[in-house]
Amino acid sequence: MAKLNNIFQNPKKDFSILIGGAAGEGSRASGIVIAKIFSELGYRVYIYQDYPSLIKGGHNFSQIRVSQKEVLAPTKKINFLLALDKRTIEGHKKELTKDGIILYNSDELTEKYQGIGIPIETITQEEKGLPIMKNSALVGALVKIMGIDWPVVEKVFQERFHQSASVNLKIAKRGFNAAPNLFKIKKTGQKALPLFTGNETLSLGAVAAGLDFYLSYPMTPATGILHFLSNNQKKFKIKVVQLENEIGIINAALGAAFAGARTMVGTSGGGFALMTEGISLASQSEIPIVIVESQRMSPATGVPTYNGQGDLLFTLTAGHGDIVKFVIAPGDAQEAYFWAGKILNLSWQYQTPAILLIDKLISESIFSFDQNIFGQVKYEAPLLWDKKGKYFRYQETKNGISPLAFPGEKNVVVKSNSYEHDEFGLTVEDKEKVEKMQNKRLKKFQAMRKEVEKLEAVKVYGKKTAKKAIITWGSTKGPTKEVAEKLGFKMIQPIVLEPFPAKQMKRALQGIEKIALIEMNGLSQMEKLLNCYGIKVAKKILKYDGQPFFPEEIEEKLKNF
Repeated sequence: MAKLNNIFQNPKKDFSILIGGAAGEGSRASGIVIAKIFSELGYRVYIYQDYPSLIKGGHNFSQIRVSQKEVLAPTKKINFLLALDKRTIEGHKKELTKDGIILYNSDELTEKYQGIGIPIETITQEEKGLPIMKNSALVGALVKIMGIDWPVVEKVFQERFHQSASVNLKIAKRGFNAAPNLFKIKKTGQKALPLFTGNETLSLGAVAAGLDFYLSYPMTPATGILHFLSNNQKKFKIKVVQLENEIGIINAALGAAFAGARTMVGTSGGGFALMTEGISLASQSEIPIVIVESQRMSPATGVPTYNGQGDLLFTLTAGHGDIVKFVIAPGDAQEAYFWAGKILNLSWQYQTPAILLIDKLISESIFSFDQNIFGQVKYEAPLLWDKKGKYFRYQETKNGISPLAFPGEKNVVVKSNSYEHDEFGLTVEDKEKVEKMQNKRLKKFQAMRKEVEKLEAVKVYGKKTAKKAIITWGSTKGPTKEVAEKLGFKMIQPIVLEPFPAKQMKRALQGIEKIALIEMNGLSQMEKLLNCYGIKVAKKILKYDGQPFFPEEIEEKLKNF
């Protein structure tokens, strides 16, 4: 133990903890508990969740990264490995740093490892706990090693486990007593921040912007939105419905929006494919609707619980005919909150479909969330009919936006049409009227372009005067930003992708001589979009194995750039 006593003599400013086991053994819940303990101490936390498409068995793990500053990505190396089974050790021991520590289940594993064995099954049985509670013993051992005061642990367990907190705490305390104290983690002095997934923060952002109705068919990784909003629908004063499939979802959502309810739906690539005809219907009938499309890896069913960014071009081109829509891709939980609210307001302002494009790493990862952003999102009223004269649903205006009225209002007929139509909403086919309404919608698209340029649609990080730039989007923001700041590159993150903020991108690229592009697909889909605006990249760093980008691998690939 003398060797271990020399490990981590000084508290780490940035370290990673991995806890793993079979599905159903509680590694995810334990990961959240560990993260909350560090959050209570004022640290910033990011949790990457990894799990196969299985209810039981397989290998699940949570990697918790802890830092004194904001972190938005996991690291390749880990400092602590908490193993509920042998598979976790064998699968991750190569990722341990040289001075890393393994905490393992000594009831199952008799081999000697670089670390500390805790008889977690024996402890759980003796404290009359359920088998799933055995992970609490490893959590207790970890906090003892790191010198964390026990009252912090008690507070987190009480908040997390409620009725079962007493038994879990007894098990955790036994693990605590069985481990040595190797060093002392101190409070940072920073305010403790709450922990949220991106699915939860985007839900909160939509509610802040006046969401009335959420519809969804469960599809990983967007399902968390359905669960979160359903569990809180009374608190948020909204309605949440699960229907039989995505075709039913999009059509019901359009009906609700036509009737005046601010409506959002959530899905992934396969479900989004079934909604594409509804997107064209929304554009033609000028019904505002927000679709959250959370990407996962590969075509078809693909690898449903792993990450990818392969739906970019699909969402940009989804829908037949000349249709107008917004496509916005936030890069973390904070941005998911802000842009979910903004896209709902934009959809209603311009009466058009809008797609919030995220991915598994944003949907299901857990972030420290700064609540100061709450005041930045609010309900913004759309253009409403002034109740004077005869109502024309598709009234031609200077910017193409027609005043809204809803069925049930007095002295008004509100007509919606999937066919081409006149200002009242009656079907037309003669060329003059067809062209007139097409021009009306195209004028609206020009107004949308101007609106986008007023927003912070492109973000810039790193060294602003650098001659080399990295362009990235979505969840790859986190690891790329970290590397750009370390190596002295400029990082450019386009967030609004349709209408594309060409003027902002041009400004961001001023003085840049060389561009690298980083994204998680095999076809370099962002490159194709950039090429449409004359932006050429010199180096592409692509990843498409379902695993997240690690800052270390991006840094390695940029060595000779």
